[in-house]
Amino acid sequence: MTPPLNPIVSSEHLSHKARELSEFEFGLMVASHGFNRWVARCMSATGYGELSTLEVLILNSVNHRSRTRRVSDLCLVLNIEDSHTVSYALKKLVRFELVTVEKRGKESLYSISERGHEACKRYAQIRETCLIESLEQLGISREELHRAAGLLRSLSGLYDQAARAAATL
Repeated sequence: MTPPLNPIVSSEHLSHKARELSEFEFGLMVASHGFNRWVARCMSATGYGELSTLEVLILNSVNHRSRTRRVSDLCLVLNIEDSHTVSYALKKLVRFELVTVEKRGKESLYSISERGHEACKRYAQIRETCLIESLEQLGISREELHRAAGLLRSLSGLYDQAARAAATL
């Protein structure tokens, strides 16, 4: 039996007590960049190559359950601190006629347009072909993905709490 290889750790120098956390963070960083690239390229395949990853995520969030959304709703759901980036993305989505905006007093409410709904539908079809089928071939079960998603949400809270603690130093 061959001994296990040392983990691939890009930031091992940050902690000798928690090499596994450094290894996880490296994996998260690499996966995050791959995910961002995937989202933008998948949307580009729908004919909207001008959209950034954040704009695509916001478009899909506005489309989710076909409800109106406020900037603050989107910031909360996507865990985005800077509401200006969300506002800018929404203006671009409105300009592309993927999202509509309705003013109610001082508040702006955003909804998916028919064009936006069709773009999301096409995105889902491309995702099904390029990503879901490959995922199934890897043998990763839905339950494993469900557990991983829960772990990522939990770690998000841990990192948010650590960020608050670091802000007080």
